[in-house]
Amino acid sequence: MLGGTRLPRPVSLGLGQPFARPGRTLLTTAAIVLGVTTVTLSTGLTSTMVAFANVGREDDGARIQVETGESGNDRTPPRLSDAEIEQRLRSLPGAAAVRARALAQVNVVGQTEPVFADFYRGDDHSYAQLIVRGRAPAAAGEIVVGPSFLDQRGLKVGDRVTLELNGRQVSATVVGQLIEGHARGLEATWQTLAQLAPDTRAIEYAVRLAPGADARAYAAAVEALDPGLHASVLGAGSSAATTVVAFSTVFTVLLTVVASLGVFNTVLLNIRERRRDLGMLKSIGMTPRQVVAMTVASVAGLGAIGGLLGIPLGIVAHRLVVDNIGMVEFPAYMKDVWHAPQLVVVLLAGVAIAVLGALVPARSAARMTIASVLHTE
Repeated sequence: MLGGTRLPRPVSLGLGQPFARPGRTLLTTAAIVLGVTTVTLSTGLTSTMVAFANVGREDDGARIQVETGESGNDRTPPRLSDAEIEQRLRSLPGAAAVRARALAQVNVVGQTEPVFADFYRGDDHSYAQLIVRGRAPAAAGEIVVGPSFLDQRGLKVGDRVTLELNGRQVSATVVGQLIEGHARGLEATWQTLAQLAPDTRAIEYAVRLAPGADARAYAAAVEALDPGLHASVLGAGSSAATTVVAFSTVFTVLLTVVASLGVFNTVLLNIRERRRDLGMLKSIGMTPRQVVAMTVASVAGLGAIGGLLGIPLGIVAHRLVVDNIGMVEFPAYMKDVWHAPQLVVVLLAGVAIAVLGALVPARSAARMTIASVLHTE
């Protein structure tokens, strides 16, 4: 007050002015950091699961699963021999690779519970991509197992176990660890099966078709070979991966909205406190568009800061999640999913959250009239 005249408060147009109180600035930044951390985490999980689901599907060829009839599943046993079935599957038009699988319940000497062993022969160019440590089995007496199998038995890659089936024993070496696997399951070569049960037939054949081959026509041709064969076209992706991607997307959207609401609340409170300043700015010629630009710009800087803080937090959270799933251990190439273009997009997500939260209050401030502001003074 000077000579009875009330002087107006100084008005500054610097960035951050709507956030006059440090406590509100801190809360707004925390909301943005939470939103960016969530976006970073979900983006990483999505990339990891997509990489996992696409193992062996790099060529875009369709997959056919061929099951054989057995007396225990009320299906007609095949007339063709095991070797004849594989030869016929390879000879059908469109076949690029065939892999046979047999299943047997074997005992591990020194342990009480039996395990279920899958024995493979044939082609599988993607097997090595499923190995986290060690290598794929290539000879008799070599097995690969999942992380749960090793953890429950106190084993590691390189240890030896003895497998027993129908009185026959084979000394086996754990040569590799798979990404995932049942605690009571292992995988071995067909040469190992030949030593344990030489007369065992394959119960399933996995066929990889060449790109562009007609999967339905191939499946129909398989069933025409023998009434004991039942072919089905496998889906294009993993249901687990689809579930994780969908969940992470919904989770990201929800927390992004929550973070934006935090920005919305802070900006709205500060606009109400600074109605007189905004009225004065309008009285000297500031347009509604300039009011919106000023308000949004004041939080854009906080969005960039929140992005810089949220990205490393999201990367750490992603690594903690993928490293502690339990039954799954991802290889390094599935966990190292961060690249410069991705990080730039995530950084811009922090700015987007801030702008999204400030846009509605900014438009509300732009619509205020000088008369309404002065009326409240």
